[in-house]
Amino acid sequence: MIARLPVTLALSKLLADATKRPVGRSRKPLNTAPPYYLLDSIVTILDGAPFTDRNEDASFIYQVTSVSGPDPKDPDSFGVADQAEYMADKAREAFLGRNPATGLWLYTLTIPGARNIARSLDIEAGATNDPADAIMSYVQRFRFDLTST
Repeated sequence: MIARLPVTLALSKLLADATKRPVGRSRKPLNTAPPYYLLDSIVTILDGAPFTDRNEDASFIYQVTSVSGPDPKDPDSFGVADQAEYMADKAREAFLGRNPATGLWLYTLTIPGARNIARSLDIEAGATNDPADAIMSYVQRFRFDLTST
C-alpha cells in the first residue's frame, strides 16, 4: 500500500526546500507571517488492490495555496498580486521543473516504498483576493502518480 502521509510529508519538505518559504499543512505555519504556502491533500485515486498488492499504483492530488500578505513591520503594507504569482511560479518550478540537459526533475521527491512516475498541474484556479485582510493568494492543484518500489 502507498500511504498518503509519507507523500504529504515529502511534498511539504520538497516545496519548503525548493522555495525557501514556510509550508503549512492545511493551516498557516506557526509563528509565520506571509509569504508562505499552504499544502492541502485533496484526492487519492488507487489502482489495483492497494491493501494486498505490493505493486499497486496511486495518484494523489494536492492543493498549494501561495499566500502573499502585508509586511508585519509596515502597518500600511498589503499583499500584492505580483508576490502571489511569483510564489505560484516557484511552486510550479518546485514540483514540475525539469533539467533541460537530463530531463530529470529539478527536485527529487523521496517517498519510502514508492517511486514518483508522473507529475502534472491538475488545475490552476489562479488568484484570489481578500482586500479586508490585505491578503492575496494563488491556488494550484498538482497530481502526483506513484508506483510501489
